[in-house]
Formats: sequence, C-alpha cells, structure tokens
Amino acid sequence: MQSSLPVADRPRRPEWMKVRAPSADSRYFDVRRLIHGQGLHTICEEARCPNISECWGRGTATFQILGDTCTRACRYCYVHSGRPEHPPDPLEPLRLAQAASQMELKHVVVTSVDRDDVPDKGARHFAATVRALKAKLPDVSVEVLTPDFLGVEEDALSILLDSRPEVFNHNIETVRRLHRKMRGAKASYDGALRLLARAKEIADYPVLTKSGIIVGLGETNDEVVDTLRDLRDHDVDVVTIGQYLQPSAKHAAIDRWVHPDEFRWFREQGEAMGFGSVFSGPLVRSSYRADEQRHAAETGRGAVAL
Repeated sequence: MQSSLPVADRPRRPEWMKVRAPSADSRYFDVRRLIHGQGLHTICEEARCPNISECWGRGTATFQILGDTCTRACRYCYVHSGRPEHPPDPLEPLRLAQAASQMELKHVVVTSVDRDDVPDKGARHFAATVRALKAKLPDVSVEVLTPDFLGVEEDALSILLDSRPEVFNHNIETVRRLHRKMRGAKASYDGALRLLARAKEIADYPVLTKSGIIVGLGETNDEVVDTLRDLRDHDVDVVTIGQYLQPSAKHAAIDRWVHPDEFRWFREQGEAMGFGSVFSGPLVRSSYRADEQRHAAETGRGAVAL
C-alpha cells in the first residue's frame, strides 16, 4: 500500500532525529566485515535501524536468526516478507556464537523473523542459539526478542526458556486501536500481553521481561500511557519507546514527529508505574543499549533519560 502523503508533503525530519555517519576510527567496519563474513543477518541492517553507526561503532549488534524472510508483513517494518526458501540453518547458532565471541560481547541480543512455516515457529532454533552462546561465552547474558509463536505459545515458551535466556522480549509495538491495522490479522494485542506474562510464569528462574512501543503511527499520548499500563499489569519489567521511521513509500506514513519533551513525559509515566527500566527517546529501539537497559532494571536505577 502506497503512502497517502506525496513526498513533498511528508513531515520533514527534525534536527533531533539526525544521526552521525560511522567514523573511520570506530569499530563499525570491523563489525560489518565479521557479520558478513560469518553469513549472519542483523536487524540493524534488515530493518534500517538509525542507530547502526553508533551501535556497530561500539562493537555491538543485534543478531537476526532464522533467515532474512519474514512470513508476516507488518506495515511499519522494512524486513523482507514472503515465503522463506530454506529451512532454518542448523549451523547458524554456532556461527553466531563465534561472532559474538570475536566481538567480545557481554550481553547478546538475538531476534528473528517470523517463521509461521516452521512447526515450532523457530523456538528450538532460538534455544539452540542461546545454548551455543552460553557454551562459547560462559559469562554472557542473552536477550531474546521473539515473535508471537502463534498457535504453539506454551510449547515454544517452554522450549526457549529451558535454555535460560536472561531477558525475554516480545514487542507489543503499538497501541490497541492500531495493533491489527499495523501488524495484520494474525497478530493480537492481548496475545502479546499473555505471551509476556506466561514467560515469567513458566520460567523456573528470575527472567526479566521486556517490550517495546513505537510512536508516530497515529496513536495519542493517552493511548501510549494505556499501553504502558497494560504492560505493567502483565508484570513486564523493561519497556522501550521510540519514534517510528517510515522505511519506504510502501509502508505506513509517519503521523508526526514526537518531541523529546513528550518522550521524557512517557518516561516519567513509566517510572511512576514501577517499571524496572524505561528507555524513552526519539532514536530508542528495542535493543538500543540493551545491556544498559538490563543493568538499570537489575540495579533499581529505573528510568533513563536519553
């Protein structure tokens, strides 16, 4: 679906949304060579994350497993969608662990495309990846950012949580009113909340749960607060809030550029609700400074200003 706004009429990117290009003395190019050399995918590239220069420059990246083709077609997401041509690569977890070791990562974030074509929706592949990371890097902490495991939620959670990731993340993405419009008929706002709550109930260890919201899709600020309250009511520990960026003319148009003062207000609302960590800012993404998000929640530092 084409954007309803012609290019000339789309809201211009404000100054606070500008990002720097990678510098020659950063680790950006080393990270890129390593990831491409191992035949790995990252959500940083696949979703056109605006923070790629900063994160890769710091020597971090968010790995994307289960291929580069998603079986969903969310209206805000640039990741390629369609029918995957290949089954999950059984050697991918080992290559990913090797890359994480070479990058000397202390906290690794692993996400994936949706794989509705696979019976377990990719849960065993996630678990294999977590185990490979912990075998290669015994002191590493692992964060998984998962799809909804539609239709096999209980089994998938049991399989994945048996590998004991420290953080379980599933992004609710947007407010209730816009959820189906932006995520499609298969997605469920209440299903996302249940998945997050069940992860904590099923785990036999103190797993942190986390979710993320993107704003600028047509929601109101009150609806964002309602979504924060829903997440907190389902015992979510960590939340991120960031600005939507339209990746192409075929994707949902930006409704507005949310001002940094509004992001600070969202942070204050989340802090008052008792989240362990709230990262709220124009350029915040779910895995942005994920190690700091986890540390803030575990140490009681709470909300973070960005």
